[in-house]
Amino acid sequence: MEQMRNFMQSWAGKAVLIITLIPMAFLGVQSFSGGGQIAPNQIVKVGDTAIDTATFQSEVNNYRTRLLEQVDGSLIDDKALNDEVLESLIDRALLENQTQFLGMSVSDNTIARLLRADPTFHDANGKFSNDIFAQYLQNRGMTKDMLFDVFGTQLSLRQLTGGILGTAIYPDRQISRLIDLQTQSREAWVVRYNWQDFANQVTVSTDEIETYYHANKQDMIAPPSVDLAYIILSDTDIKADTPSEDEIRAQYQATLQARGDGRQLSHILLTGDDAKNRAKDIKAKLDAGASFESLAKTHSDDPTGQSGGDIGSYNPAFFGDSSSAVENAISGLKVGGVSEPVQTGFGYHIFKITKMGDAPSLDGMRDVLTKQVAEHKRINAMNEMIAKINTMATDSMGISDIAQETGLTAHHIKGYTKDNNTSELSAPVVLSAAFDDFAISDQSVSPNITLADKTVWVQPTNYQDARELTLAEASEQIKATLTKQKAIKLALDTANAHAKKDPATLIKSAKHLGVVTRQSPELSPAERASLFIHNTDGMSVWVVQTDTGASVMAANVSQSTPTAQIHDAERQLTSQIIRDNVGQDQLQDYLHYLRDTKKVQINEQAISH
Repeated sequence: MEQMRNFMQSWAGKAVLIITLIPMAFLGVQSFSGGGQIAPNQIVKVGDTAIDTATFQSEVNNYRTRLLEQVDGSLIDDKALNDEVLESLIDRALLENQTQFLGMSVSDNTIARLLRADPTFHDANGKFSNDIFAQYLQNRGMTKDMLFDVFGTQLSLRQLTGGILGTAIYPDRQISRLIDLQTQSREAWVVRYNWQDFANQVTVSTDEIETYYHANKQDMIAPPSVDLAYIILSDTDIKADTPSEDEIRAQYQATLQARGDGRQLSHILLTGDDAKNRAKDIKAKLDAGASFESLAKTHSDDPTGQSGGDIGSYNPAFFGDSSSAVENAISGLKVGGVSEPVQTGFGYHIFKITKMGDAPSLDGMRDVLTKQVAEHKRINAMNEMIAKINTMATDSMGISDIAQETGLTAHHIKGYTKDNNTSELSAPVVLSAAFDDFAISDQSVSPNITLADKTVWVQPTNYQDARELTLAEASEQIKATLTKQKAIKLALDTANAHAKKDPATLIKSAKHLGVVTRQSPELSPAERASLFIHNTDGMSVWVVQTDTGASVMAANVSQSTPTAQIHDAERQLTSQIIRDNVGQDQLQDYLHYLRDTKKVQINEQAISH
């Protein structure tokens, strides 16, 4: 069943991808307008359905935010990101327009019923709250009619897409066959021959290079390139001053201010129009000897009153702008001491000290504080240097002059290419800056570009457009290609000769892979593809060409877990995943049909901005 679990994971992975991508194409707030040409504030228009530029930018920003949770920002290709979002918005506009064309709509009564059932709008008793609903609308700057329009659109889209996805048919017999294929396994051995081991036996003539060039020169293109000058600023380039005693003490006070000094507090909180007078009355009772805990239970408007007002450790940050007023009120109080009423954003408080602080001393934290101050000073020095270099770049100084002014080193890359770039500055964000049209025409220095471990500035010059490579330029590339082709042929010939050995003798020198399946990662794609094609009684031996050379494969008779042995729940889930994938294919076919039959207007100028 481990094989079945692997199979389920592979399908589920695809299903999760589908589930992740579909909502992106359908969710969000749409703007509608009549027919005619696309407006300047619209990004996509299909019939009467238009999606505005604000929605496009919001989707881009949201997508970028999700990506930044997984990868470094320098790895994000802005053009690819914009293109993907645009494609999803086109799909959304096509489907939304189609719901209008088909007359698909959802009544206000239905929407109201669904909203009333949504726990988002329920109070503590589980009932729909008009106040919560009104607050929801206010927080989003929406009216009820706007929310109903959005929900109506989304529900209509779900009706349409659900109808398409729900028509997917994949017979149980085919599902059983597919499961059988995925659960096949067999014990296997392999002997691999890498083409590099045969490269020194290969010769490539000048005539062969020339013949290959003339047959393929249309595909041998030098990508656009520039000569790139750049400087790098890293942590090691910044030397900050040693922290002073005053700075360490200030950091200590800031630490205590942020997390408190360990004092434990209780409070009585009074709110409402008469809170100030109520606070004065309660303070008078406390001064007369009344129990703080009893008064908290009977008078405090905070839930903590039921436990005598205990709020735990004192944290100034909790009181925000009122933290200074709170600190002044409790300053100098001993255990059991009660403060005067003090006003914060929550209301009027009366505090009681229940335990004195046990915060660490300055000397006990000195090493940590020193490192914190040093890091703050280094970051400040780094930011100052970045700002200084950006100012010099804005003032039209070149990389060489900036390097001389700052003591940094100017680096150069001749023929820095737009495609297939393998330099140390191959991150998409650097490529985008280096091939920016304005930067190329003005030969200007870019603003700072933040990479994972450094900050860089680039200056492109000598732009060269894409062109066919000359024979001389392409010769080394062609020689390498022909060498690999010939070496793979030698590896394949050697593998075929080895495969003629007796299987029992062959596997003695082969690598034992154990029991393998169609998902086994230790096999190359070509090896996996051939694994169950060759299946005879006893031991099967065959040869397969791979990207790295050739392999002699040996395996015993394959086996498969009978469908009947698969748990009903696993089978049902597998069937649903397969049908979902078929439904997704049908949805894509439907979108292709809509693209072919509907006029899609795209505001290219808005995208470029």
